[in-house]
Amino acid sequence: MKQRHQLPLSISFCIINALSINAVFAADLTRSQVQALLQQATADKPADLRRKNLTGVDLSKLDFRKADLWGADLRGANLSQSNLSGLVLDLTVMTGINLAGANLSNVSIFGVSMMRSNLSHVNFSNSRVIANLDGSDMTHANLSNVRWGADMKNQPMGLMRVSLNKVNLSHANLKNADLGRATMRFANLTDANLENSILLSAELAAANFTHANATNADFTAAKLGEANFTGAILTGANFTKVQGLDSTRGLKNNTTKTQDLFN
Repeated sequence: MKQRHQLPLSISFCIINALSINAVFAADLTRSQVQALLQQATADKPADLRRKNLTGVDLSKLDFRKADLWGADLRGANLSQSNLSGLVLDLTVMTGINLAGANLSNVSIFGVSMMRSNLSHVNFSNSRVIANLDGSDMTHANLSNVRWGADMKNQPMGLMRVSLNKVNLSHANLKNADLGRATMRFANLTDANLENSILLSAELAAANFTHANATNADFTAAKLGEANFTGAILTGANFTKVQGLDSTRGLKNNTTKTQDLFN
């Protein structure tokens, strides 16, 4: 009689749990199925991807402008070079998403986690975003004319604002961007364009503005402790009532700043 070899109980539970997790998070649709829905979509009858589970699916280079993605689960999905311009992406789940080179101009993103995502070269121009993008790569991103500042007239659940802690925004275009009250601790803004940007009351502790163009930027009441302004262009920048001046680097002796902040 052959002896059966049974797996230890702990290992059996691990396998069962792993299979259960995969089943739970299995995507509702494949790439080809999504493509078919997009091809049939019209302005009056958009592709219904509402609340769909699309975790980990390769959706790169697709045109979603006639799709409803509200509340969809896009964790780990690849939407690089895709077109999502003008969409309402409120309450979607986008942690770890790849949107490199994607078009997200004029989008609305509210109440969303986009932490640890690839957003390099993404076009976010003219968008309205209140989300958590901590730890994401936004190098060379276009954030011109974005409205990412906290709306102080609509804060029923406490301060809701965009979070950009430890985000890499080097070489990003933030011209005319509204980032009022944003939290940007340890953000990398090296060589970024911040011309005419609004950073009112923003949390900028240890942010790196090395060689950034902050011409006419508004830093009023911002928290600047340990921020680095080495080589930054600060012509016309407003530093009224900022906090943490004494611990900043490259600001005291910056010859481009208009205000005499330390006297």
